[in-house]
Amino acid sequence: MSEAKRPAMNWMDVLWLLFLAGLAALPPVLEIHKQLVLLAFGVVQLSEGWLLSKTPERGAAYIVLLKIALATLLIDHTGEVGINSSYSPIFYLPVVTAAEYFSPWATLLWTALASAAYCSYLYPALQEYEITTEGYGLLAIRILFFFLAAMVVNRFVVENRRQIKRYQELAETLAETNRRLEQAQEEARRSERLAALGQMSAGLAHEIRNPLGVIKGSAEMLHQKLGESNPLASELAGYISSETNRLSALVTRFLDFARPLHAELVPQEITTVLDRALNSVLRTHKDEEGLVRVERQYQANLPLVSLDESLCEQAFVNLIQNAYDAMGSGGGTLRVTAARANNANRNGVEVRVEDTGPGIPAELREQIFNPFVTTKKTGVGLGLSIVSRIIDGHHGTIRVESATDGSDQRGAGFVVFFPTGDEAAANLASYES
Repeated sequence: MSEAKRPAMNWMDVLWLLFLAGLAALPPVLEIHKQLVLLAFGVVQLSEGWLLSKTPERGAAYIVLLKIALATLLIDHTGEVGINSSYSPIFYLPVVTAAEYFSPWATLLWTALASAAYCSYLYPALQEYEITTEGYGLLAIRILFFFLAAMVVNRFVVENRRQIKRYQELAETLAETNRRLEQAQEEARRSERLAALGQMSAGLAHEIRNPLGVIKGSAEMLHQKLGESNPLASELAGYISSETNRLSALVTRFLDFARPLHAELVPQEITTVLDRALNSVLRTHKDEEGLVRVERQYQANLPLVSLDESLCEQAFVNLIQNAYDAMGSGGGTLRVTAARANNANRNGVEVRVEDTGPGIPAELREQIFNPFVTTKKTGVGLGLSIVSRIIDGHHGTIRVESATDGSDQRGAGFVVFFPTGDEAAANLASYES
């Protein structure tokens, strides 16, 4: 049975009840068995939705069987000879019900069963009467009309199901298209913001770097000149020098963010770059060895990916470093996976960097790749913006979601998709043209 559950009561049921009430008002009115059977028909009709909800797999079969049995009883009490009963069209009820719920072949079988139930009164009729050829012809016409009605209704129902399924598929496709369009619009707006901020940052960073160089040089000279003669002044000069170094590193990050991205894409194995980035971060966290468990899950025989080795390594280092910072001194598990994937009908490789830290709040996930958005108390909020620019330069995508390790900890997972060599080359050619 492929029909969806219908409501427990609808206007069609009301019409059925009205028709049954009309039959009850027609002769033989005083036949109590007839009235009881018609009442039973009404009860079955009203209980149809409930029965389908209780037994969705067999409910329709029970309903059709009940209606066939009731129709057989009705014609037995509405005519001197059941086969000649004027109520014989009552068999259209189980026939139409079967056509509503079942496939064409199943509808034919149910219609044949209803016809057999009707023809069961042929035997007692033959015991008392002789049926002429014309009588057999009328009987055959009635039965053929049963099948005709069943096929007409079933064809309508099947076509209606097909249209509903088609509309559902169209609705799902439209929803997916709208989602991708919103994502593309958001990425376009983010790129515009990044471009504007990049131009401003470049000019500002250049203007700041020169005075910083003078301040740093002066502070170092003071520190050397004063030496031990004035410890307090020497200490203050050291503070000036160290803070200047910190400001200089910040200016360097601004310049990295603002500098035009020129990715030299070369097909190569992405797992090699991942391993190099992992080892680079692990070396800086040697004193924390044992606190963080690193899991590498690389699918075998991954296709080559067109990428800029140094830029991708920088992006992976940022993501892995963020995972370490998120887990903090308590440690946790860092999982790095690489597997084949398909994104927006593009074949490629999907890289996941997942940690078991506190995760990223849902309200920040849409803005996490924007400049100056960060979850760190001392962060500037440029690291993930730079990662996003690098991934965009590789015609890939990046998103953030909850970790998928199934543990109780929330964690964060960054999912990066790189198109394979052929896909990336085609994107690059269309971009340059």
